[in-house]
Amino acid sequence: MKKWYMIFMSIILVFSLSACKDTKDKVIEDGKLDKTEASDKKKDKKKETFSSFFPLTGIGTNDEVDHRAVAVMVNNHWKARPQSGLHKADIVYEVLAEGELTRFLAIFQSEIPETVGPVRSARDYYIELAQGYNAFYVAHGYSPEAKQMLYSGTIEHLNGMDYDGSLFKRASFRKAPHNSYITSENLLKGMDKVGADRKDELDMLPFLTKKSTVNLEGEPAKQVLVDYGRGETVGFTYSEEEKTYARNSNNEPTIDRETETPITVSNVFIVEAAHRVIDDAGRREINLTSGGDAILIQNGVAQRISWKNDNGRIVPDGGAFLPGKTWINIVPSGMESSVKMQ
Repeated sequence: MKKWYMIFMSIILVFSLSACKDTKDKVIEDGKLDKTEASDKKKDKKKETFSSFFPLTGIGTNDEVDHRAVAVMVNNHWKARPQSGLHKADIVYEVLAEGELTRFLAIFQSEIPETVGPVRSARDYYIELAQGYNAFYVAHGYSPEAKQMLYSGTIEHLNGMDYDGSLFKRASFRKAPHNSYITSENLLKGMDKVGADRKDELDMLPFLTKKSTVNLEGEPAKQVLVDYGRGETVGFTYSEEEKTYARNSNNEPTIDRETETPITVSNVFIVEAAHRVIDDAGRREINLTSGGDAILIQNGVAQRISWKNDNGRIVPDGGAFLPGKTWINIVPSGMESSVKMQ
């Protein structure tokens, strides 16, 4: 009797295991996920792979990466804040224009915002920076030197002086010259109008590998302050959780006007260059070719290094960027007195 009981229980166990397997297979089938896909998903969680990397951020993607870089002059007068579209920029150069106010050259390549602005006028050194990325250059207005460069064919461009009220729109909530905006749709229309290519194969900026970002060494830099004079300061605050720096102007967070997205970057690169006032309007000549002292700030620490001009691009000499967005502050000689970190 005991023998037959053991045989009976074995048969029940076999059928139970079979039923469990059938149920598991049915769940996979009902969820439209076969066994191979389930196995692949486990592998994907362990290691995500990408077909390409965006050249100006080093971020992996499976999308096309051959978009033409677009460089837009963005107003930074206090009447122009908050600006539109800066949160989408791969790189932002912040450089003095006239007086003690800076102006932004926002370079977009991995993504383009719906609206950018307020768009402001060109200067020769901003054009030179845009050339380093073979960027399509967008501005509204120009200095005499910049006008000569633009209309002699130095760079493919779109200027609001030529398309005010058509491709460039004036916002009703601000007064000129702080109210010129361009949409991504009109930007692309403008590129087509002047016969500019939308595609380009950009060289990759120097980026650190994931392994080399783990133990970066340097001075503490959780709070960074850049003083451009006359009470105009730029600050960056580090987030341990996000591993990024949030920008502010005079302690006011820099955000996107439309979405209120904070402007955050993975790299803050402070570059010292010789500045010289050249006319009564206070316009400047800035030496962006000779190299010099710099501070590269990443992951809460700062490294005192040098910068160089690599075919028009301002990059660390002997260093590299973290994958992500980058903000480059170009400051006059005497950086020790204008930059504070803690």
